Amino acid sequence: MDDKVEKSDQEWRRELTPEQYRVLREKGTERAFSGALWDDHQPGHFLCAGCGVELFRAEDKFESGSGWPSFTRPADGRAVASERDSSHGMERVEVHCRRCGGHLGHVFQDGPAPTGERYCINSAALKKVR
Repeated sequence: MDDKVEKSDQEWRRELTPEQYRVLREKGTERAFSGALWDDHQPGHFLCAGCGVELFRAEDKFESGSGWPSFTRPADGRAVASERDSSHGMERVEVHCRRCGGHLGHVFQDGPAPTGERYCINSAALKKVR
């Protein structure tokens, strides 16, 4: 994760779709059950839509009922960073891509074994490869 990706706002806008930009760069959230990957359970790897680093694996994905792709853990703990988020009158833990800083979603402590964590991630922040 030493190869940080830094781009100007103009570069991000040129390279990302409007929805990816809103989620990754402006910390937006897609509506529940609206993203392309919330119910995708096929094998594969989930990469950051901003920089291409592997973030999650299909074998760690589960159906949480939340309407967003949910994972028990990142593919590599060094790929994802977290910070406190007290926006919208809630206390949460935001997760973002350590490489490019893109907002991914939030992590909650109500997931299944083995971690007990639920990484609730926006589809627009991810690119799936098989």
